[in-house]
Amino acid sequence: MTDLASKHCIPCEDKDFPPMTKEQAHDFMMHIPLWTLSENATEIHRVYRFADFKQALAFVNKVGALAEEESHHPDIRFGWGKVELVFTTHSIGGLSENDFIVASKVDLM
Repeated sequence: MTDLASKHCIPCEDKDFPPMTKEQAHDFMMHIPLWTLSENATEIHRVYRFADFKQALAFVNKVGALAEEESHHPDIRFGWGKVELVFTTHSIGGLSENDFIVASKVDLM
């Protein structure tokens, strides 16, 4: 598998585009070891910790800019010193390679 961070997201709104199987998702997880795969393998998430609200907000803004560049957006929860990112491909009801691409790019920030 090539380096995920060097790839770009592709549209996958087509109903014929199946979500990853649990086995496929497990294979991709080795590329983002600090993330957690949901039990049903339909999403990945990670919590980031920061010294204060200002740093957490700055990180959220950077993630938002990246998500716009890739046209693939996480669900974001944040507050004082903490940001949680959750990726899933809503249009297909599960995970796609896009989720792992953007997660790997976030890890490089």
